[in-house]
Formats: sequence, structure tokens, C-alpha cells
Amino acid sequence: MNQKYMYSLIAVIVLILIAYVGVEAAGLQVLFGIILPYIAVLIFIAGFVYRVMDWASSPVPFSIPSTCGQQKTLSWIKHDKIDNPTTTTGVIIRMMLEILLFRSLFRNTKFALNEGPKISYVWEKWLWLVSLAFHYSFLVVLIRHLRFFLEPVPVWLQWLEEVDTFFQLGLPGLFLTGAILLGATTFLFLRRIYLPEMRYISLAADYFPLFLIISIAITGILMRYFTKVYIVGVKELAIGLASFHPTIPDGIGVLFYIHLLLVSVFFAYFPFSKLMHMPGIFLSPTRNLANNTRFKRHINPWNYPVETHTYEEYEDEFREKMIGAGLPVEKELPVVEKE
Repeated sequence: MNQKYMYSLIAVIVLILIAYVGVEAAGLQVLFGIILPYIAVLIFIAGFVYRVMDWASSPVPFSIPSTCGQQKTLSWIKHDKIDNPTTTTGVIIRMMLEILLFRSLFRNTKFALNEGPKISYVWEKWLWLVSLAFHYSFLVVLIRHLRFFLEPVPVWLQWLEEVDTFFQLGLPGLFLTGAILLGATTFLFLRRIYLPEMRYISLAADYFPLFLIISIAITGILMRYFTKVYIVGVKELAIGLASFHPTIPDGIGVLFYIHLLLVSVFFAYFPFSKLMHMPGIFLSPTRNLANNTRFKRHINPWNYPVETHTYEEYEDEFREKMIGAGLPVEKELPVVEKE
């Protein structure tokens, strides 16, 4: 059994038990419904800003854009303007394709050693497709939850919910993004378990956010379709948190507080985890730099003024000794005329 993912699974189970016991036995609704969410949001904002500012203030000593395709060289060689951009416009297009469509992941290849032995590379599209589904479904789920914090609910948000529930399966309508999010996260977890190379490099920190998201999705699905919660009370609590006048309505089940604790832990954990690749991609010099080193010199910001001793100065200082030793010099000693 892989102990790495067991540690993460046990940690999430402990969080669920803490919320259950704290609400059901100790009556700590204020702690789990108000105090911890506020603390989690503060940690998220402070940690997010700190990490971004730390990255933004880090010098870039080398021009190291990761590129593929032909670099701009001679006029008769076709230049790949998107994969190997030399202008800011090309970098922006390349970044947008990366951020919105995961273009580099789409080009991912799978390595295999066949009989012979022969090496083969094949396109691997499943990871790209599932990752795209995961991120976009997560985004829609987050946006959908704004309906709990806004009154009245904006028209555009109502339209988004209608599109998300167009595949009607009973009442209430099935949110496709919720099902896709759970399925995509489960796929990413199983991929780390069943692929030996992924299992070898995976750490407990890689499994923990996956279990958190799976648990958040499952508790959300349970509240919507199986164990009903007092939705008016949930919205009252959410609006109170957003307006800084929080209250704890009666009738909200313990499952909601478990869900809220898992979300709070996720937000607090986010700035200190690998999930920070979300803002990190904007600040990565491998992505946000133009590959124009043949046309523009990249100045190392770490460089500091250094006192130099040029060859001309060196020869002026040691010319006589160099000539005496038979070494060639660029300037001969001046001829002194005898009187």
C-alpha cells in the first residue's frame, strides 16, 4: 500500500471527523461557520500576495524561454511566431493559448520502450482533456457559488446555471460541472496510483489537494441530491460572511459545516502548495520572455559595477617587461632620439 496517499487520506478523514464532532457534540457552529472561514480567507489572500510579490521581485539573470519551433534567424528561414516568439505580441498569444487551452500539455507525448529494443513516442491526449475539464469545471463551480453571496442573483449567473443543468435528470437538475469535477479529480488520483512512474514521484502533498477536492465535491453532491440542507439558512450565512455581519441560522445540517471546513482548509492550503501554478505561470520566465537573444542583449539584474583592467591598460603597465620577455605587443615602445 502506498503510504504517501494514505497519509493524505487520513488527514482529510480527520478533518471530516473534527467538523462532525465539533458541530454535533460540541456545538461549535460559530467556529466552523464564521471564525475558520475568515481565517482561511485571510491566509489565502496574505499567502497569495506574498508568493506573487516574492516571485515578481526575483531577478531573472538569464533569458530562458522554453520554446519549440524555428527561431527567427535569416530572412529566408520561416519563423514560428507563436511557438518561438520574438515580440511581445507573440508572447501574449502564446501565453493565452497556454492559459486558456493548455497548449503545451496538448503537445505532450508518451514515451515507450518496445521490443527490439525500439523507442517510440505517441501523443497522449487524455491528460490534456481531463486537465482541461478539471480546471474549467472547477472555475464554473466557483462562479456558480456566487449565487449564495449575491441577492438578487445576477441574470448572467442564472443563465450559467441553466446551461450547466441543461442535461435534466430529475429534480433538482444535475450540475454537469459538479459531476465532471468529481470524475476528473478521480482520474488524476487514479493516474498517480496506477502509473508506476507517477506513483514513484508523487508525494503526500500531491495527494492531499486531490482528496480535499474529491471530498468537497462529494459533500456538495450529497447536500444537493441526497441529504438536503436548509438552503435559505446557507444563503443567509454566506451573505452575512460577505457583508461582515455573520450570523448562524438554525437548521443547517452538519454536512454543510463539513463541506465548509474542507473548503476553508483548501483555501488556506492553496498559497503554500503546488496549486500556486495558477498565478505562477504568469511570472515564469520560461513562458513570459520573448526569445530575442539574437537581437537584444538580456541584462542580468544581479550585475553590479565591477572595476575592470583592460588589455590596453595591462599592456601599458607591463610593455617593457613583455618586450623584454619576447612577448608580442600591440604598441611598440616609443623611440627615443639620441641627442
